Amino acid sequence: MDNYSYLGKAWAYPPRLDAQNKMTVVVEKEENIKQSLWNLLSTSPGERVHHYDYGCPIRKYVFEVMDTTTQTLIREEIEKSIILFEPRITLNAVALEFNQTEGIMRILLDYTIRQTNRRSNMVYPFYLNEGTDLKLENYG
Repeated sequence: MDNYSYLGKAWAYPPRLDAQNKMTVVVEKEENIKQSLWNLLSTSPGERVHHYDYGCPIRKYVFEVMDTTTQTLIREEIEKSIILFEPRITLNAVALEFNQTEGIMRILLDYTIRQTNRRSNMVYPFYLNEGTDLKLENYG
């Protein structure tokens, strides 16, 4: 039995086809966990059919003032979602880096994979401003 079978195997996110063998691209082990976390943070509760509670409700804070209270609430929502929907990891820490001029908050996750006791991390960019080239001088 593969010691890593608990870590799982799933379609890559976003789903895509391998042009060479015309099969769906599959990710395994640690990469599967990272993509699962990315998917969890990108999904708002209610978006997934037949699994309405799945997701992380951080989008509801987009128009809030990013003070200490709001950042604490965001951190708690992330921690709760990961505890509920990603049992393969133990979350060690959640840190938020907020850059108001860029309109982005980077969510830094530090976690340990339970099966292998291997520590890992990822950064999820949470955009507070829609669009790719927003400049304040253009909205004068």
